[in-house]
Amino acid sequence: MFRNREDAALQLAQRLKARRLKDPVVLGIPRGGVVTAAILARELGAELDVVLSRKLRAPYQPELAIGAIGEDSEVYLNAFARKAAGMTEAYIREERDHQIAEIMRRSKLFRAVRPPVDVTGRSVIVTDDGIATGSTMLAALHVLSAQKPQEIIVAVPVAPPETIERFRPHCSHVECLLTPGNFEAISQFYADFRQVEDEEAVRLLRESRAPLGAVKSTPR
Repeated sequence: MFRNREDAALQLAQRLKARRLKDPVVLGIPRGGVVTAAILARELGAELDVVLSRKLRAPYQPELAIGAIGEDSEVYLNAFARKAAGMTEAYIREERDHQIAEIMRRSKLFRAVRPPVDVTGRSVIVTDDGIATGSTMLAALHVLSAQKPQEIIVAVPVAPPETIERFRPHCSHVECLLTPGNFEAISQFYADFRQVEDEEAVRLLRESRAPLGAVKSTPR
């Protein structure tokens, strides 16, 4: 059980300080993940940003991700996507447009204070306050992989073990503090799991700076 997001992030940071990182950047999935990301960035002396990616939903099965789309509007489809029931080119265009609209809404908020960072050749840490099914995280990993980072590390306080296994083929390393078998919801592992509003996420991005006393990561 974590006291709150800050407590969980500090514990994660202790794990990550042992790793050798190259010019690290921490990317939080809005909105709760930005709280986790801001603390990781501070503790690691890393740059902070958000990852604005969205999963593309399968026809008739909105929880199933057939691919992902990022801020650059590039569509990444899974190998099985075109075999999904109800899949047509018209559906892909409609779903793409729907998710781009949500990315643009979030981009207006977050990019006003923080332009997207270049992750090429860098150690990228992608984080959230916890993961349930993992569709949003998988979407982010698809998009980030195309940007050629040095490595991608998924760092989260809690996730079901089966979800963690889904990530391993898509990243360099997974750091997860708790992998309970009795997982029902992320909130069950926090004493305080208050909702994070857009305004708080924007404030954290605006205020984030790598502090002088932060632990410096060692280049490879």
